Amino acid sequence: MSELNLHVNGENHTIDADPDTPLIYVLRNHLKLTGPKLGCGQEQCGACVVLVDGEATNSCVRAAAEFAGTKIVTIEGLAEGGELSAVQQAFQDEGAAQCGYCTSGIIIATTALLNQNTQPSEDEIHEALHDHLCRCGSHRRVLTAIDRLTEEGA
Repeated sequence: MSELNLHVNGENHTIDADPDTPLIYVLRNHLKLTGPKLGCGQEQCGACVVLVDGEATNSCVRAAAEFAGTKIVTIEGLAEGGELSAVQQAFQDEGAAQCGYCTSGIIIATTALLNQNTQPSEDEIHEALHDHLCRCGSHRRVLTAIDRLTEEGA
């Protein structure tokens, strides 16, 4: 075991864990941040995605130690002062989730996209969400929520 220093959701955390432990396990088991989900465990489904220095990043395979010195944001860190972020609110308003397992990863990927480009093209949206699997079929509502955000300039 080692001490890992991670900056998550605006706070510094010192965690006693094996540095090779995948980041998702540190987030879920040590910090009790259960928004990121373990889906495939192979960086193929997007359920584990978090923001790392503003970029959508899979957390299921890479060692937590790799993230020292970065700023990590999970779905729990998007809301401010008890208010949902614009992306979270749009997804809620459009019912863009069914079971919700993939939703946090898709919201994180959408947040990263819109932080870089408030008016992405349809191709850019599809590219940003390409690696996110939704088995419940909420795709149309997800795209409707994103369309709403781009119309509002969020």
